[in-house]
Amino acid sequence: MKKALVLGAGGFIGTHLVRRLRKEGFWVRGVDLKYPRFSETEADDFIIGDLREWDVCREAIDCRFDEIYQLAADMGGAGYIFTGENDADVMHNSAQINLNVLEACRRRNSRRIFYSSSACVYPEYKQRDPHNSGLAESDAYPAAPDSEYGWEKLFSERLYMAYARNHGLTVRIARYHNIFGPEGAWNDGREKAPAALCRKVAMADASGEVEIWGDGEQTRSFLYIDECVEGTIRLMRSEVTEPLNIGSEEMVTINQLAYMIADIADKRIVLKHIPGPTGVRGRNSDNRLIAARLGWRPSKPLRHGLETTYAWIARQVELARQQNGRE
Repeated sequence: MKKALVLGAGGFIGTHLVRRLRKEGFWVRGVDLKYPRFSETEADDFIIGDLREWDVCREAIDCRFDEIYQLAADMGGAGYIFTGENDADVMHNSAQINLNVLEACRRRNSRRIFYSSSACVYPEYKQRDPHNSGLAESDAYPAAPDSEYGWEKLFSERLYMAYARNHGLTVRIARYHNIFGPEGAWNDGREKAPAALCRKVAMADASGEVEIWGDGEQTRSFLYIDECVEGTIRLMRSEVTEPLNIGSEEMVTINQLAYMIADIADKRIVLKHIPGPTGVRGRNSDNRLIAARLGWRPSKPLRHGLETTYAWIARQVELARQQNGRE
């Protein structure tokens, strides 16, 4: 039986990835600070531990794994990343995790490792136009990410590639673009735009008001979790050594995203624009390279994923209301 290790297995993407690997017949170990928040982990073994600590990494990587997926990071949505209040923690915590993980892999001869980078590595100057035609992988340099989170991700990409060159590791790197779906953060301050808006619409009256940070004309593309996991596994098992985008090419404004969710919920909403962190003005994924290298690209429409995600978050909102009513 093949063995896989998922670091960050208590998080959103990690939970779904563990589930997929188990369905494929892998024996899976998960590691995280916590168990998954919304469901029981399907990992065969789960270590609760802090990967910033060397002893935890040594315990987690105690043998040679066939596949290691490094998703663990200090991250969140715009409300966490762009205020500037968490910059030191974001950079220190994530960099320390990656330094420990790579050294433990080298010592245990676990050579095939996937690293989850981010579209936040792309330069701010390439993302000032809300009609962004798409960020190609080559656009990452000259480097000028818009956040310390992006700078750390870019540094860690180079760290992984250096270990590949110097120590013979087989490294695969994906730049994720705004992944969303059920079982993700939706009300803890780290949620991203789709989950935050699903929550706001679910809590609004039939013709209620929904708050939007900024003017809402900033643009993004959002990728449903199932396609993220599919692209991750295809990249992991490929011969591609360069970073690849894993994201959708269906770009929408945040205003359009809110109205789409309201339509799914069968509600008429009024948008109220308020001050708040918005990040770059326009970001979209250019998927030409992943199509050329893997013969595959994400293809499901945004609405497909939003329908499932909204239904799940609406249930969470109702459960929270019931709980509050009993207290």
